[in-house]
Amino acid sequence: MPVTNVITEASPADGGAAVPGATRTERSPRRGMAAAGRLAVVVSVLAAAGGGVWLVGRAATPEAGPTTTEIPALEVAAAPVEPGSVAPVSNTLDRPAAGGETGPAPARPGPATLAEWADRAAPVVGVPARALLAYGNAELAMRATQPGCRLSWATLAGIGRIESNHGRYGGAELGADGRPSKPIIGVPLNGSPGVKAIADTDGGQLDGDTTHDRAVGPMQFIPSTWARYAADGDGDGRGDPHQIDDAALAAARYLCVGGRDMASAQGWWSGILSYNNSVEYAQKVFALADGYAKSAQAVHPG
Repeated sequence: MPVTNVITEASPADGGAAVPGATRTERSPRRGMAAAGRLAVVVSVLAAAGGGVWLVGRAATPEAGPTTTEIPALEVAAAPVEPGSVAPVSNTLDRPAAGGETGPAPARPGPATLAEWADRAAPVVGVPARALLAYGNAELAMRATQPGCRLSWATLAGIGRIESNHGRYGGAELGADGRPSKPIIGVPLNGSPGVKAIADTDGGQLDGDTTHDRAVGPMQFIPSTWARYAADGDGDGRGDPHQIDDAALAAARYLCVGGRDMASAQGWWSGILSYNNSVEYAQKVFALADGYAKSAQAVHPG
């Protein structure tokens, strides 16, 4: 899961999946994508990426920062829903538009480009436009390669909020290139109370720690999980967990593994709990995803 320095929960069976990963209760940057093209162009580019450009890239080795006690999702209220009972409201970007292109509005005419949608939706849903662009991109990529997964950008946004406050954890700012102004790196997974023990698997290339692994980036991937699900979401030819397009697409791949249907109640809860095996965590993601989806319904030409 995301990166923060507050891993206090047990990780899923995968032993540290992307954000999916290390045990903890809530944990709390390459070139920017060209975001002005038609959605159809975006989909085609991402589809190409989805066809085999899942790259295990590496960023410049960051320094492992000091642990903090800040938790991005501390103030997020958990939704009072039972696991597996229902999925969040669905709000997707795949509505067929005039001319056969893909448009972002679910029920009525909407912005013609992904970038326009992100700019309009940002103030409405309370998520930075640059982050929305990454989440929307990841949804479209998965709809092109794994349509049965039915993953919504809103779910990715819910995870991104809890994991790193959309790349803004610890005072960082999310740049136009999709990278936080400073690396977001979690606590060492050294087996201390409430933390899973995971010895270093990447030589410190991603997390700056050559002794233990740490969750990294906007979606808090553990290096070993990143090695399995790494993706190139911004199309620059390499995957980097510190870059939000790459991280969001990798998270989407992780959630859609095994033919999972993220629009069904069972599939949604299974996916989120695989990311972080905590009911409270999943209930918080639910509350956020549901709220983002409902708010975004108001986004239409003004």
